[in-house]
Amino acid sequence: MIIAERKPMNEITGFIEGKAKILVVGCRGCVTVCNAGGAKEVEILASLLRLGAEKEGRGLHADELTLERQCDPEYVEELSQLMDGRYGAVLSMACPIGPQYLARRYPEARVFPALNTSFLGGALAHGVWSEFCQACGDCVIHLFGGFCPISRCAKSLLNGPCGGSEGGKCEVSKETDCVWQLIVDKITADGTLDAFMAMDLVKDWRTSRDGGPRRIVRQELLR
Repeated sequence: MIIAERKPMNEITGFIEGKAKILVVGCRGCVTVCNAGGAKEVEILASLLRLGAEKEGRGLHADELTLERQCDPEYVEELSQLMDGRYGAVLSMACPIGPQYLARRYPEARVFPALNTSFLGGALAHGVWSEFCQACGDCVIHLFGGFCPISRCAKSLLNGPCGGSEGGKCEVSKETDCVWQLIVDKITADGTLDAFMAMDLVKDWRTSRDGGPRRIVRQELLR
């Protein structure tokens, strides 16, 4: 899933400076799961902004709404009755795909991102997330024992551990497992080490790096 974090409050308050009425829009997708942009976080941010404005002796009307997803036109359309120019700013609490969708659908609105996307990953424990994927296309983790050296190696090495790894830990942080140690342990246990050593580990980056924004078209879903 997409892991995101709320932008610093001073940056967000800068977005709405001089605005008397704003809309804070959340998303029930990935950012809800990682506790960054769901209904609870929308309520907290709107409350903080109201309190901040009150301390400064000015009024701020902050409406709250959380969509099922901000990356789907069907759900973005639910804002159509609200987006009539009544808001001086719209704060999107979604990954940066969300504010792009809102800005495209409602060009008259001033849309600002309230979150920063950190990475694609998963939970290690409650409140702890780690990166597992860089969405580089042409996934080859099956060649590496089910681990991704592109995202989980600090140097994205495809040809084995660097000289800085020690004791199964990455030189960048002793709290981070060297993914190449995990790879070697796995393929050794699987009995596939010899076959691995005989492979030509070259990745075709054209599937992710060439031709601008990527697009997928599923013909069977078109209507």
